[in-house]
Amino acid sequence: MMGGKVMMELADDYSKKLYEYWNLYIEKNAPMPDTIDEIRPLIYESWKRSKANKVSHREVADAKLSPTELRYTFARNEALMSVAHSYISKLYSYVKGSNFIIALTDNRGFVLDLVGEDREIQLRAQKSGLTIGCNRSEEYSGTNGIGTCLVTGMPIQIWGREHYIAPHHSYVCSAAPIRNQHGKIIGCLDVIGPVGGVHSHTLAMVCAAVDGIEKEMKMREAYDRISAANNQLTSTIQSISSGIIMIDNMGIITHHNNRAMQFLKLPNNNCEGENLANILDVKRAHINLLDLKRDVSNRELTIRNHLGTTLNLSLSATIIHNSHHEKINTVLVIEEQRQIHKMVSKMSGFTARFTFDSIIGISNQIKQAITIGKLAAQSDSNVLILGESGTGKELMAQSIHNASDRSNGPFIAINCGSLPKGLIESELFGYEGGAFTGASKDGQPGKFELANGGTIFLDEIGDMALELQTSLLRVIQTREITRIGGRLPRKIDVRIMAATNVNLSESVKNRSFRSDLYYRLNVLSILIPPLRQRTEDIPVLIEHFIKVYNQSLGKSVEGLSTAALNRMIEHSWSGNVRELENIIERALNLTQEDIIGEAELPGEFFSENLQSPPSYPVTMESANTGKRKEPDRIKAALEKEDGNITNASALLGIPKRTLYRKLQKYGIDINQYRI
Repeated sequence: MMGGKVMMELADDYSKKLYEYWNLYIEKNAPMPDTIDEIRPLIYESWKRSKANKVSHREVADAKLSPTELRYTFARNEALMSVAHSYISKLYSYVKGSNFIIALTDNRGFVLDLVGEDREIQLRAQKSGLTIGCNRSEEYSGTNGIGTCLVTGMPIQIWGREHYIAPHHSYVCSAAPIRNQHGKIIGCLDVIGPVGGVHSHTLAMVCAAVDGIEKEMKMREAYDRISAANNQLTSTIQSISSGIIMIDNMGIITHHNNRAMQFLKLPNNNCEGENLANILDVKRAHINLLDLKRDVSNRELTIRNHLGTTLNLSLSATIIHNSHHEKINTVLVIEEQRQIHKMVSKMSGFTARFTFDSIIGISNQIKQAITIGKLAAQSDSNVLILGESGTGKELMAQSIHNASDRSNGPFIAINCGSLPKGLIESELFGYEGGAFTGASKDGQPGKFELANGGTIFLDEIGDMALELQTSLLRVIQTREITRIGGRLPRKIDVRIMAATNVNLSESVKNRSFRSDLYYRLNVLSILIPPLRQRTEDIPVLIEHFIKVYNQSLGKSVEGLSTAALNRMIEHSWSGNVRELENIIERALNLTQEDIIGEAELPGEFFSENLQSPPSYPVTMESANTGKRKEPDRIKAALEKEDGNITNASALLGIPKRTLYRKLQKYGIDINQYRI
């Protein structure tokens, strides 16, 4: 920053130099060199911008907001104007009586407010057009405190003839940008005074005022966010179907929703500000609600309200900590116990996402499996789904569930082969508190209880231990479960579907699987054939997964090359559909082209013994039709599929949109193949 002595010299030597250069390059429009050592680079760069923008150097442009535009601008900057007002008034008190004017602008350079003596404001309006609503950006006013400050984003002082426009040469501008909490410029504060009356310290005062404005705006924005968050919290709590009660460390209720009061049998009460102990008999509860040390999930709670009514609830609780890990609040979530299983199902994601439309294929084998699945959805009988790993057994189970009368109930899948022998019984049937070492003192419901009203899917049933098979058979026969450590059975209403990739008939013969359980499960049997036995489904699945991963990866792959598709057809597919999906995702990640080639396929595709190609035309150039012309192959596919575009494109191994283009290219009339 320049000192007072330098400022005096500026009025002489520097001012004369400025005028010489201004007169040469601005007034006489001489070509401007890249730099001039005697002029501050920041000022000279602004001159060049102003000249490039064809700003008039003789008079101020008449760029002023209309009354309607001005009202809109005031409204948009209401917060800035409100906060800045007191700081501008304070700043003006320091310079009052010295012909200073203070201007506040928005981030576009439009003047929002002017503070100064009336005669001085009138004089500036007449001389340089400085009025509320005028524009002081560089685009309209050339080099000046406001415009150049907004361009550079820096505090700046512009002296006399450093200004681009002649009517501004008798003034000094001391301006600083105003930023919001995100660092974005929202306005500018400028102190404008005569050349002889301004000191370099003026800019420091402007910066101090801007700092105060920014800090107060941040505080107001923080308050507004807190207020909005509190309103949002209240609205959110009220919209939740569970009962919600928030208490502080003293047990005072800070928030609750109406649902909570219904569950507490206090439907007309507003209990915010009350101590929880005044409305519930917390002392006799086996859970200390006022001094929880850790989070609680789905605990059974029997408690009385202050009216003496006994309440049977399910309780979950979350402790809220501050940044110092100190407990500040507790959120209590309550449900009636009859709703616990439904609630847990929702929280745990125990829902079925897939339907029969999700099963992709045109082969007779997969169509037959879907037909049996749809019939199974119309009954409540047990279903046994057979198939190798990766064929889509759970996909079929979810589809049956979603097409059944139980679609609104939970769908709970459990892998009988992935859990240790000691855990699977408690997972399936649950346990009472203290049933074994490490057990929760309140116990836990098992998967059968959680599936009540819905479906349980027992995957890899063939790996279930014999002793557990006995318990499962009892559940199927009695429709009751008994928790581990429990004495009383609990009625359940659950549909059972099971799946396996082993031959259960053989398991029955070698006595590793109970025959009576096998017959109980195998009421309806659905076989999902391996992919190698339904190779006509491969092109359809490829097209489906290309669409899926085109969308998720932002690609536009159209299909596979003939060679790559042949490789896919001839692959052994030990991993079935799951493996095929993995290969397509991998290929789309690797390819840079519109067509996936052999280069994007894994190495094992080239090292295995290839199967004999199928007898039907699955590619554009299979072994049997390699020399046939493309129009002939298209016509053959259309004839085989009676003009069905979806099936024909699948047989040809190309997307439907590609087939449509080729039909138009070769002038093939689709209607002559349709029945």
